[in-house]
Amino acid sequence: MTARPAAPARRRSRRDADRKFGIRLFGSVAVAAVAAVLFGLLLVLVESGWAPLRRLDAGAARWLNRAALDHPAWTGTLRFLSDVVWDPVTLRAAVAVLTLWLVHRRAWRLAAWSAVTAVAGGLTGLLVKTVVERARPALPDPVAHAPGFSFPSGHAMAATTSFAILLLVLLPVVRRGFRPLLWAVAAVSVLGVGFTRVALGVHWFSDVLGGWVLGLAVVALTGWSFEAWRADAGLGRTAVAEGLEPELGGDDPEASGPAR
Repeated sequence: MTARPAAPARRRSRRDADRKFGIRLFGSVAVAAVAAVLFGLLLVLVESGWAPLRRLDAGAARWLNRAALDHPAWTGTLRFLSDVVWDPVTLRAAVAVLTLWLVHRRAWRLAAWSAVTAVAGGLTGLLVKTVVERARPALPDPVAHAPGFSFPSGHAMAATTSFAILLLVLLPVVRRGFRPLLWAVAAVSVLGVGFTRVALGVHWFSDVLGGWVLGLAVVALTGWSFEAWRADAGLGRTAVAEGLEPELGGDDPEASGPAR
């Protein structure tokens, strides 16, 4: 007789969970949609040569180029950060190591998400560069050179996707007290990458902005796919602050939760 009252409670709990899931799912889709719309708008403005955006790009390029010429030691630091610490090869290597660690931990689906997000980000950026074919800044006294087309910034996009992957995977295994530091390092790095590319004169500001927005769109879409898998598997959605797979700290992450 005591088991009967529990059924309505379970139903209420299920309804509450479904309501929260719907709100969070809508939020994920909204983030992806907003990022995609912003990128599309920015692309149209770049392609049409919108005068205010041209002035912003040219002004930022000239001002930072003068600063770089006046401070060669500072410029050397920017080159080191851009070409070594925050280079896309370095960041993707970090993601590759993380993915191998996830395979070792038997977090197969999270490893697949990490790899697919990194590869999708790289290929998407390359495809858009090829389609847009925007020339890089041509400054009178350049302090650095880079091959290929300019929009969007591959460095900015790689930083956005890579640090998002690192954050969303590692948050569950980091003590809560250290999580703000993790967020701060990621934010400073993503913003720092964009600054170095414009300061070195190899990208327009709008290139960097495009890389950030497109990278965010890729992560939001692949993250939504992973959350959909969690819902289908009966594991439920998680808050962004908890990472994609809170069970990662357990012995067998993808076996945690209700039986599937």
